[in-house]
Amino acid sequence: MIIPAITVNNISKVYKLYDHPKDRFKETFHPFRKRYGRDFYALKDVSFEIKKGETVGIIGRNGSGKSTLLQIITGVLTPSAGSVQVNGRISALLELGAGFNPEFSGVENVFFNGQIMGFSREEMQTKVDDILAFADIGEFAYQPVKTYSSGMFVRLAFALAINVEPDILIVDEALAVGDAAFQMKCIDRINRMIESGITLLFVSHDPGAVKRLCHRAVLLEKGKKVKVGSPEEVFDLYNAMLADENLKNTIIQQLDNGKVQTVSGTGEARIQEIYFLDNEGKQKDILEVGEEVTLYIKAKANQDLPRLVLGFMIRDRLGQVMFGTNTFYTKQILYDIPVRSEVNFKIKMLMNLGPGDYSITVALTSSEHHLEKNFEWKDFALVFNVTNIRLNIFAGMLYLKTEIKIELK
Repeated sequence: MIIPAITVNNISKVYKLYDHPKDRFKETFHPFRKRYGRDFYALKDVSFEIKKGETVGIIGRNGSGKSTLLQIITGVLTPSAGSVQVNGRISALLELGAGFNPEFSGVENVFFNGQIMGFSREEMQTKVDDILAFADIGEFAYQPVKTYSSGMFVRLAFALAINVEPDILIVDEALAVGDAAFQMKCIDRINRMIESGITLLFVSHDPGAVKRLCHRAVLLEKGKKVKVGSPEEVFDLYNAMLADENLKNTIIQQLDNGKVQTVSGTGEARIQEIYFLDNEGKQKDILEVGEEVTLYIKAKANQDLPRLVLGFMIRDRLGQVMFGTNTFYTKQILYDIPVRSEVNFKIKMLMNLGPGDYSITVALTSSEHHLEKNFEWKDFALVFNVTNIRLNIFAGMLYLKTEIKIELK
């Protein structure tokens, strides 16, 4: 039997909220135990399991319970109900500067945190050079951390977290603070740690990072677990939830290709047809790299619409966005569309994508994004394949037409 790295079993975390500070005192000493406060569930009956060597993303809106969950897993907080089992040494990068004494220098904090994690001073002495080299904060390593910028904080904290030989690494949004070069450095190190078999729990609002790093994702909303699944389908549901909070106008269905499709929106306008046409007007779903094609989309207004905007995204097999635009950005907004009208969109493009499988997400809205008025948002509206038989002259995700000039002197 394989022992999981982390088992979260019916975790709840309840806080008592009071309208006035004195109400807490009145409740404590009331002879009949009258309640003046109300319960707030930061987490409620959350359960899931993470296997050893698995990478899992935790996503959700601000206030959904992500940080509370991580603090319970790491032992910073105690749950009000339920239990957590952890098998292995945890290293966590939580809130910026958490666990650092602001009066200590960076080096002193490294030794201090190492001792908390069970390392002797002698053991930390063998690690400190690698930690400082990765953090790359120079002489600031010997200054009190209260003088650090947010970027220095995260550099030192991440360097410490990855150099204490953890079995489980937990990262909570902290990488968003670092500069682009440091983020790339961190992602590269995390990838190497994943390859070595580490278990990763990763909180981020960046779909691309979660999809690149994680096998699965957990979606939280108002302290409750909404869904566990592939990062692609979980982010699709999260995206629908941003416009349709209670998912009343959202349909989730499995397609013949095994993908999970999310369709959301009020239905005031709907996509009727979507397909590619070649230059001879023939439909096709297998395209050549660099081929000129037309994406044809037909929409229908089910009500009178003051404004109508079409948007679309091309995504790769992992759900990462390769390209996207809409008619708001191209300044082609349609106004005063009568009910039952049909609108035909013809989008000519060069298929400058690398070989592989792709899908198109399409949206009908009234503005530049789907959060204000979402008529329809449809993931996997069209699935197509790009081949490299004709060119066979490049590798990668994109085809950039190039001209190479060489001079030998």
